[in-house]
Amino acid sequence: MKKNYVLLIALFLSFVTYAQDTFSIIAVDPDTGEVGSAGASCVDGIGQFGGLIDIITDIIPGRGGVNSQAFVCIPNTNLANAIDQMESGLSPDEIIEYLINNDDCSSQDFNPEFRQYGVADFDPDGNPRTAGFTGSLADDFKDDRQGATYSVQGNILLNETVLINMENNFNSTEGTLADKLMAAMQGANFAGADMRCLDRGTSSTAAYLVVYQETDAPGDPTLRLNIEEMPFGEEPIDSLQILYDNFVLSVQDNTLEDLVQVFPNPVSDQFQVVLPPSTFISKLEVFDVSGKRVHLQTQFSGIDSGELIDSSSYKKGVYFLRITGANEIHTIKIIKS
Repeated sequence: MKKNYVLLIALFLSFVTYAQDTFSIIAVDPDTGEVGSAGASCVDGIGQFGGLIDIITDIIPGRGGVNSQAFVCIPNTNLANAIDQMESGLSPDEIIEYLINNDDCSSQDFNPEFRQYGVADFDPDGNPRTAGFTGSLADDFKDDRQGATYSVQGNILLNETVLINMENNFNSTEGTLADKLMAAMQGANFAGADMRCLDRGTSSTAAYLVVYQETDAPGDPTLRLNIEEMPFGEEPIDSLQILYDNFVLSVQDNTLEDLVQVFPNPVSDQFQVVLPPSTFISKLEVFDVSGKRVHLQTQFSGIDSGELIDSSSYKKGVYFLRITGANEIHTIKIIKS
């Protein structure tokens, strides 16, 4: 009896360790410098590992990210190696080539043809690059699709509709990178997107969405939503959408005082007004102490936060930055040193 019990444990561990078949997207936003990832899978027991989010994806803020799925190890050594190569300066295509030639999962006898990868990053000039790989031995239906800023990939899918819908939703959605990633996930929100969940009437059992802003610290993203594992028959993408809607509302409920930052302050020859990517203001003005307006900019948004405001002509002293939003005005004192 004890021998059979040990065997059952071994079989269970081999399943949860080797079978992260899934659908996912990794993407960058050249306008904001953001990097994000989203995905889902039908894997019983994945909740004990905290869900998918820390198993199949990793991101270097301001640089890029990698999704590694299909028969992965836990911990995912191939994913860790991919991030190391990204930090070393390899391009997405070079990272894929490295992973194929240096498959690293000592507890498996599988070869690289079991794996699936998606990579998206910025080159040294800030231009987006993407690449993907689907091994011939990954479970059908399997494929990967790339655009200028994203890679979508999946295996053990019901059919190609999963990836087509995700790609179309991502490309057709206006808004932030997070908005586009959430829309991509909704493209796969139907029974059997991961074929193993067809009889349950859901797309999957676990889902996640993560977005890093360029200035975020590694491991501390602006947005991290993680549905570790849903009860039988409950849709994780629906739960993910609820978490996302609550996140958007929480950002919208913040006042301009909470959202606006000025760097540096005191200012020298130029400074930045930094907003979250999804924040829009109707007017940005700078006044000197006499009340004279020395700068005016309209329709300013978080996407414009990377723009530097020229203050080289300002005399030393106190100035006031006035931000006009939809329902409020916020003033920040700045010092010209």
